Amino acid sequence: MDPCPFVRLSVCNLALKIPVASKPARSVVHPSSSSSPCFCKIKLKNFPLQTAVVPCILPESQFPDSQIQSHAASFHLNKSDLEKLVAKSLFGGGKLYLQISIYTGRRGSTCGVNSGRLLGKVDVPLDLAGTESRSVLFYNGWIVIGKEAKNSSAQFHLSVKAEPDPRFVFQFDGEPECSPQVFQIQGNIRQPVFTCKFSFRTPGDRNQRSRSLPLEHSSSRGWLSSFGSERERPGKERKGWSITVHDLSGSPVAAASMVTPFVASPGSDRVSRSNPGSWLILRPGDGTWKPWGRLEAWRERGSADGLGYRFELIPDSAATGIVLAESTLSCSKGGKFVIDLGTSVSTNGKSTPVNSTSPACSPRGSGDFGYGLWPYCMYRGFVMSANVEGEGGSKCSKPTVEVSVQHVNCTEDAAAFVALSAAIDLSIDACRLFSQKLRKELCPSQDLLS
Repeated sequence: MDPCPFVRLSVCNLALKIPVASKPARSVVHPSSSSSPCFCKIKLKNFPLQTAVVPCILPESQFPDSQIQSHAASFHLNKSDLEKLVAKSLFGGGKLYLQISIYTGRRGSTCGVNSGRLLGKVDVPLDLAGTESRSVLFYNGWIVIGKEAKNSSAQFHLSVKAEPDPRFVFQFDGEPECSPQVFQIQGNIRQPVFTCKFSFRTPGDRNQRSRSLPLEHSSSRGWLSSFGSERERPGKERKGWSITVHDLSGSPVAAASMVTPFVASPGSDRVSRSNPGSWLILRPGDGTWKPWGRLEAWRERGSADGLGYRFELIPDSAATGIVLAESTLSCSKGGKFVIDLGTSVSTNGKSTPVNSTSPACSPRGSGDFGYGLWPYCMYRGFVMSANVEGEGGSKCSKPTVEVSVQHVNCTEDAAAFVALSAAIDLSIDACRLFSQKLRKELCPSQDLLS
């Protein structure tokens, strides 16, 4: 089946030149400083507002500059989004614009008052017709913003482009713990491509860990001890969950296995960031399962009360992982899990990809994982996304998974992303407060009685 058409609208190469004479004394540091606190808000009609840092460079500098980041924001448009936006620009009586507001000062607010000071606004006209099949550069260069006094105006650099970004779309036919089918979606066509089997492991399953993981043998002990812990822990915990993805012939093509139990931190009923639970995402190879990625999850404290997560790729040739995504989702409302590399984006109420000026697929700047290993990562740009239903949702959780065509070369590639999506969805339940009950499908006692 063919992939679904998508368009990626990207805002790239942001930079700001502020003449020294026009620089507010208190709100902006000297333009030569690499830590200049300037930012912008980027708005496309009917899409969530995004914000991005704007590097401030010397007035005499020419673009490109080593301080300038590549990507700042991305909007992902499916066929329905494109049709609506194109129709409004053609028949709505006006052009479609990408609106960018540039601010000096730091992001955020103090006592309810925004701390940034508006420097200027830029409206970039867009014509998205036909962009699902061809790339279009809408703007690339400098533009004067603010007061247009001679030799005292600030200049803002940006690039705005649209390019085709076709994706395979998959949807679970039920909640992952109910062992559903997974369908590939294209328009109104739904075609079954995978089946899922949810199961529990017990301490006696170390060699043959589950009936649904037939490829495993004693070598599984190696990656288990390396990436997780099977030891019994006193107190409140959730452990042993596993979900295996099979193709239509019944062969296992991917799996997600809970390798570190989700345990309540001492004196509380929540899984803490300091002691997260974790999953291994596995792919078959050489007669056994091989680790492909690791997902950690925990429950954030405070008013946000979100699901924190961190996903890292485990390259075959590396002794440590490469972080591809780290953010939070609302536990009550859910949200979208995203791996989108090379962007530096903050969105309202949405999952936020890893934010770094390092090359795409590099580890975090903090050096938490495998610094210098990024060239071994094959992933670039948008990789995948998955919708996650929250605890308070009235709907049955049926994750929808989007995977970029450029990252799918075989059935196992797609299945690995499906297994990862199941793991993030199940992590909402694994991180549920221990004072709350889980549904029966997630309770081992029900599995043992069946």
